[in-house]
Amino acid sequence: MSATIPTVLTIAGADSGGGAGIQADLHTFAACGVWGTSAITALTAQNTRGVFATHIVPASFVRAQIDAIMHDMRPTVWKIGMLATSEIIETVAEAAADYTPRHIILDPVMVATSGAPLLEENAHQALVRRLLPHATVITPNRAEAEALTGLRITSLDEMNSAARILHGISGSAVFLTGGHIEDEEWQGDAVDLLFDGDETFILIAERLPTRNTHGTGCTLASALAAFLAQGCPLLTAARRAKTVLTQALHAAAPYRLGQGHGPVGHFLLARHTKYDESLVRIVRFGW
Repeated sequence: MSATIPTVLTIAGADSGGGAGIQADLHTFAACGVWGTSAITALTAQNTRGVFATHIVPASFVRAQIDAIMHDMRPTVWKIGMLATSEIIETVAEAAADYTPRHIILDPVMVATSGAPLLEENAHQALVRRLLPHATVITPNRAEAEALTGLRITSLDEMNSAARILHGISGSAVFLTGGHIEDEEWQGDAVDLLFDGDETFILIAERLPTRNTHGTGCTLASALAAFLAQGCPLLTAARRAKTVLTQALHAAAPYRLGQGHGPVGHFLLARHTKYDESLVRIVRFGW
């Protein structure tokens, strides 16, 4: 009897430098033990220093890629990243309604690490109105959560408020990555917050002083998608995803690739045979 391999679809832009987007997603899926498929929404001329040009894929061809995968390999989990335009957002939302995957992990990519915009201004409302309601988990970073909610987020309380607003808009769970927040209690920690609609959990790991941070958001969201595809409960999947990212940051720390923000260590992460979950602590909010 043949075995079934958990399969995930990533719908995102391609990074010619290999550190983020489709490339980071596929690296992460492989490291986490699932098969990755893809629908490319945009091509970027990009390296560790920035995004220098973008070529948008026609929305009809994005749909053709999704249909080709869903008619054959049928991934039950989608991870959605850079969508670039309102037309592509509408197309992906229509595909989500048609195929109803078990989980949609939405990483609301708006701006690259270098500051280059990756979402057209007029597409912001389309993202909120058309796509957020299809997501089962949203994985914004602080800047993206601020853009989506209008809040300024500098503390854990403000992260919690933003997560609850986003849940109210979408009905989905929210995994908000805080990175380095300004609360004195969390100096030296990388603090993320998970709100599942009922309870709020804080996930804490050591914050590493490294330039190799390109693709962190893509890696975290893709690892979360991979573990959900393997049947993990949400909190378990979130902890393992943060563990994977933490290990990838550790793995990349001694290396220098490119002249700007280098990628996290996907290729070194693949050498790990188990996840060191002691790297990530979980506490309930307001303990």
